[in-house]
Amino acid sequence: MQRTTHRRRLLARPVVVSLAAAVALTATSCAKSEDDTSSDTASSATADAAQKVATPAAGGKTCTVDAYGGKKLDLANATVGFSQSEKEANPFRIAETQSIKDEAKKRGVKLLTANAQSQFSKQISDVQDLLAKGADLLVIAPLNSDGWDPVLQAAAAKKVPIVTIDRKINATACKDYVSFIASDFVEQGRRAADQMIEATGGKGEVAILLGSAGNNVTTERTKGFKDRIAEKAPDLKVVFEQTGDFAREKGQQVTEQLIQSKPGIKGIYAENDEMGLGAVAALKGAGKKAGDVEIVTVDGTRNAVQGIVDGWISGVVESNPRFGPLAFQTLDSFTRGESVAQDIVIEDGAYTQANAKSGIGKAY
Repeated sequence: MQRTTHRRRLLARPVVVSLAAAVALTATSCAKSEDDTSSDTASSATADAAQKVATPAAGGKTCTVDAYGGKKLDLANATVGFSQSEKEANPFRIAETQSIKDEAKKRGVKLLTANAQSQFSKQISDVQDLLAKGADLLVIAPLNSDGWDPVLQAAAAKKVPIVTIDRKINATACKDYVSFIASDFVEQGRRAADQMIEATGGKGEVAILLGSAGNNVTTERTKGFKDRIAEKAPDLKVVFEQTGDFAREKGQQVTEQLIQSKPGIKGIYAENDEMGLGAVAALKGAGKKAGDVEIVTVDGTRNAVQGIVDGWISGVVESNPRFGPLAFQTLDSFTRGESVAQDIVIEDGAYTQANAKSGIGKAY
C-alpha cells in the first residue's frame, strides 16, 4: 500500500473494488466545524466521496455467524446501536454520525445512538445502555483502544455482534468483535511524511501535534510519519512532540508553545485537521505569514482543504469518515450468514496545491 511522492497528487488510489463486492470477497484490510458556513452536509456528499475498500488481499482472515457464536437475523427487522466517542464539534465526527444515521434511514433500520462526549467512562456506560435498550447489533467508534472488557462481556452474554469503526479495540477479532473498518493509519503517516518532505525539501526541524493518547490512530500515524522521515529524509528532524488531543483549541495552544520554544521550526505535522487549523490560528496570532511554516494534516475537512487553497496548509491526507454504507453492508452480510473480513481497510485520497481547489467539493 505504499505510495511514491508523485502518487500523492491523486485524489484516490486507482485500484478499488465496489462496496458490495468488497464485502462479498472478504476484503482485508477517521460536516462542519464552527466556522464553516457551507450549507452542505455529509448526507449530500457525492458518490465520488463515498468510502471505497482496498483490493482484497488473498488469505485474509474472515468471520461468520457460526464462528462468532451469534445468530442469523434480518437486518431490516433488527435494532442497531451506534456509540459515538467524541463531541460533534469535530467535522470528522459530524460526518461519521450523519453517515450512520443516513444509512440506517435508507435501509429502514431502527437506530439507537449515544455520544460519549469524549469521556471514556461514559462511552462504556453508553454501550451498556444500548444493550439494555435492546440493540441486536452494535457499531462502535471507540474513544480508546483499551478498557472494553465490560462491554465485550455484556455483548457476548447476549450474543450481540460488534463492528468497530475508525479506531481499533484491543481485543480478539471474530470472538470479541466481528470486523474493524478503518483507514491504514500507518500509511496515512507515511503519506503525510511524503508531503512534508516535498514541502520542506527534506531538511530542517519539524514538530508533531500528536492525537489523543491511548488509541491506535495516534500511535500508527506517528509511526508511519517517523519511519518514512528516517527512511527518506534523515536531514528532516522531529524536534518537538506534544499531544493536541485531536482538538483545534489544544492544537492552537500547543503551537503557541512551540513557536516560543522552537522559533526556527520549519514544519508541523498535525495528526488531524482540527489541530492543524489550530496551528494556523497560532501562527497568524504570532504574525507569521502563509508558508512561513509548512503544515501537513490528516482528515480532509473543507476548512483544511480551503487552508491549502489559501496557502496556510501544504497538504492534507484524507481519512474518510463516511462509514455508514460499509458498516451496514458488513452487518447485513454477516447476519445473513456470509463471511466478512475481520479487517476492512478503506482507500483514502489526498489534497495538495494541485487539486485542492477542484477537489474541495469532496471534502466534508
